[in-house]
Amino acid sequence: MFYKISGNTSPTAQTVVLSSGLGGVHSFWKPQLAMLEQHFRVVVYDQFGTGASQGTIPAGYRMEDMADELAGLLNTLKIDRCHVVGHALGGIIGLHLAQRYPALLESLVVINGWATLDSQTRRCFQVRQDLLLNTGVEAYVRAQPLFLYPADWLSAHAELLEQEQTHQVEHFQGMENLLHRLQALMSSDLSGSLDILNTPTLAFSCKDDLLVPWHCSTTLAHNLPNGELVQMSYGGHAMSVTDSETFNPILLEWLLRFAPPSAESSQPTETSWPKH
Repeated sequence: MFYKISGNTSPTAQTVVLSSGLGGVHSFWKPQLAMLEQHFRVVVYDQFGTGASQGTIPAGYRMEDMADELAGLLNTLKIDRCHVVGHALGGIIGLHLAQRYPALLESLVVINGWATLDSQTRRCFQVRQDLLLNTGVEAYVRAQPLFLYPADWLSAHAELLEQEQTHQVEHFQGMENLLHRLQALMSSDLSGSLDILNTPTLAFSCKDDLLVPWHCSTTLAHNLPNGELVQMSYGGHAMSVTDSETFNPILLEWLLRFAPPSAESSQPTETSWPKH
């Protein structure tokens, strides 16, 4: 698994781990890094079978496996306590981590996540799966932004999206890996165990999210013993990218609730290592 560590070098600085969605790669979090690095030690990583974390994902792969992989990475880095911020699939990883390794988590942020897959999300995933299987990787990648971003943002960033499409096709995680990850995500159901997840959890939703209806986050927050809810009105499924000016201060305010005052700012440094 490939990972990077950057940010606050104070011995009292807390660690924030950023876990991406179905794409699985660390670059999703670029709009948040500079802000978080001023206050926290920041860990980003490519999930197993994605990006620079090469490997073949077997049939029967589960969200619990993804949580175990993250727990193993934290153990390698000798991190025994951290905040986890996860987008969609990354947030589901965080929920399974809270269930399996509660002592690891200081707090959890689940962005556009859920406890049980909603029918709208299932429909969108099935469309994407059909595109991949019946039309191919390029069609899948070309359609992906439609599920992530608002129409006006798509129109204003056409050139950027073309560049990203080329990069994503060239670095595609592989059809089998993606299908096994997607099946794991669609099969996850935490509805029966939310009442025992005591980790302070912020459920972050967006009103115009096409992929994950906002009420999924409302239900999640309501059923968690220490759940809270924040809802943005604009930005789509990837509102942390499309409206980071709104998203970032809310995220930082949540995380700083748990940070010691002495660790609130420092000169960031950056190192990175691939773990083999």
